[in-house]
Amino acid sequence: MVKFIAKKLLYMIFTIWIIMTATFFLMNTLPGDPVQSGTKVLPEAVAKNLEAKWGLDKPIGERYVIYLKNFLKGDFGESYTTVGLTANQVIEERLPASIQLGLQAVGLGLVLGLALGIVAAFHRNSWIDFIAIFVAIVGVSVPSFVFAALLQLNFGGGFFEITGWATPSEGPLALLKVTFLPTLAAAIGSIATYSRFMRSSVLDVMNNDYILTAKAKGLSKWEIIRRHVLRNSLTPIISIVAPQLAGIFTGSFVIERIFSIPGLGRYYVDSVNGRDYPMIMATTVFFSVIFILSIVLMDILYAIVDPRVRKGLVEK
Repeated sequence: MVKFIAKKLLYMIFTIWIIMTATFFLMNTLPGDPVQSGTKVLPEAVAKNLEAKWGLDKPIGERYVIYLKNFLKGDFGESYTTVGLTANQVIEERLPASIQLGLQAVGLGLVLGLALGIVAAFHRNSWIDFIAIFVAIVGVSVPSFVFAALLQLNFGGGFFEITGWATPSEGPLALLKVTFLPTLAAAIGSIATYSRFMRSSVLDVMNNDYILTAKAKGLSKWEIIRRHVLRNSLTPIISIVAPQLAGIFTGSFVIERIFSIPGLGRYYVDSVNGRDYPMIMATTVFFSVIFILSIVLMDILYAIVDPRVRKGLVEK
């Protein structure tokens, strides 16, 4: 098990390095001058001073080494468009809103998706099952920003706010009014995914011989569900929870933009539009680290939860 975890961590470090390297050279090979990318043309002397300050007058290889050194120190760079603003400050200030949105969306998706999948599996080929299948198809097929626009159009402007954000410290009512619509819009895809996977997983478990044995022993339907069906059906869900959690952070750019949420995803879009290269590189690498780390944690958790995986690792 220790060898398995060490191997996963090495793969994670190597993958992050590849992404950092690719992001750096892509940003530095784009056409145009980042110093003169604004609407105003700077005097040549001012532009030279800025290039020296940001290290743009050095060869690209030397800048790459400096970038790696700064990254290892935890320094992600300074904004080209906002004087004195660093990527560390942006991440520190804006990440909480993205985390809050992500956790709320994943939590809502898990609760509704798993419940819908379980109910659909136990009412197979009924109207409940057809509704669950319809929700899954619509949720997977229709983009989240379309749901966001529909929610704003039909439910915004009354009790629910369509812009802004609130933290838990502001109270449950303020939290519900401001965060419900963006959370639901971000969770639609998760609800569809979890319900579809959970339905298939439950149906697969119910066809196993040990379910028939449990019925033969006289166990009630609820006992069979609690002791056998749920435990074995939830194990495969672990393989999609971690990517879904990371995907909320990386996939909520449009949701944050539509609902004016002061999150990291919204700032990422603004950085791309403003060609703020250090901020683009910092947020890209940060999102990549979150995604890769979630995948590694998923693999480790899967090995801990599933005895068959642990047995395979021991035999290797």
